[in-house]
Amino acid sequence: MSWWTRALRSLISADERDRLDLFRVFPSIRRFLAARHNYAYMRIASDLLFIIILLLGIFGPRNPEHNVVVFLSWGVIWPIIVLSWFFVGRMWCGICPFPGLGVFLQNKGWTLNRPVPRILQKYGVYSSVFLLALIIWTEVVGGLDRSPLGTTFFLLAIVFGASLLSVLFPGQAWCRHLCPLGRISGAAATLAITEFRPDHDKCRGCTTFACKKGEPGKRGCPVYLGAFNVQNNLHCLVCGHCLPACDRDSPQLLLRNPYSELIRNKGRYITCSYIVPFLIGSQLARFFRETPSYAQLQQSLGFSDAVLFSILLVLGFAAVIGVINYGAKLFGVTEDPMFGRFSPLVPILIPLAFCGELVYRMHYFTAGIGDFLPTAGRQFGLLLLEKMQFTIPDLPVQILAAVFMLNGTIAGLYILWQFCLKDFAGMVKFSNFLGINVLIILLLVAYLAVIF
Repeated sequence: MSWWTRALRSLISADERDRLDLFRVFPSIRRFLAARHNYAYMRIASDLLFIIILLLGIFGPRNPEHNVVVFLSWGVIWPIIVLSWFFVGRMWCGICPFPGLGVFLQNKGWTLNRPVPRILQKYGVYSSVFLLALIIWTEVVGGLDRSPLGTTFFLLAIVFGASLLSVLFPGQAWCRHLCPLGRISGAAATLAITEFRPDHDKCRGCTTFACKKGEPGKRGCPVYLGAFNVQNNLHCLVCGHCLPACDRDSPQLLLRNPYSELIRNKGRYITCSYIVPFLIGSQLARFFRETPSYAQLQQSLGFSDAVLFSILLVLGFAAVIGVINYGAKLFGVTEDPMFGRFSPLVPILIPLAFCGELVYRMHYFTAGIGDFLPTAGRQFGLLLLEKMQFTIPDLPVQILAAVFMLNGTIAGLYILWQFCLKDFAGMVKFSNFLGINVLIILLLVAYLAVIF
């Protein structure tokens, strides 16, 4: 069987035995990740781009129509990161520039190296969701996505948070426990077509745990997992630090069915249990804010934009939580004797949530890409670029958005069917099964109503 046939089979099949190890088929991928100088080059490129954005944001024009920083940050880099989630999981986090200063300080020995507090490990997810809500609120209401200086301060605030935790604790504690972008990336990575996993047969008998702790001249796992500990896509950065440290050739980069992890873990991830309803609720609020109905509602109630959007955020989050809880009641099974309590509607809604985020970012990209070159021309005095403005029609963007949302819905229905046909066969009443299908479709209708 050819490799591409096996690859296609691994993407379609729900059987984990059909996963394809890309390190074995394409050894060059493993060599590339294992060679730390390649990783360093990617980090340097990321850091240089980050520094350029900071300099342009601080010293460049304050008018977004004369500064490319805004569109470069929110319209190019962030959508690329969102797209990467579906293919390589959290790999972007492995070259993210935010922890760079903290890593530098640690390398210089400027760290207290204190153990990460239990309270941070246990409750960090709640802080991450709050920070994510604050970012979205500031982006929308505060016009962060229209302010070069505001965007710069936002980026510096994340650098400060990551550096502060690096001074206090070992590794990249910010990335593991607090980073809101890391949390959303981790939740989205459960939907990726690739997964980084150990070969447990090869790990058996290992006594050095070098993939986690590191060894002289070789840094260990930055989020103190180690390859042998990786069981899902939530925390692994796919950074490759464990590859040169492992002398058993255990790490694997597997091509898989993108829904296999969601089906296998059945909504046990607490990160997804909060990120997913907030994302869907916030997306519905953000899309609705761009409709004429929002302005009419604001005028009739007499509320400011900040107050009305805050109310919609809370209501959206609460409504989706209600849908998830009601769907769980319809499902009728929320606890398993082997792995405890779970929330079946969370993995079902994950594809819809992240397709929604992709669509929202796509709207920002298509609305601003036509003015990107003219903005660069105005900023750098290039008259030729100022004349290269164009507009992307709304209709093809809306059609593409509808296709993405429909795909997310179909994926959710597929996961539901897998639950009911396999692990929970005969345990969900048919009428309740139909009710859950209706809930999912109603969410799709809500999306389409505010998008169009």
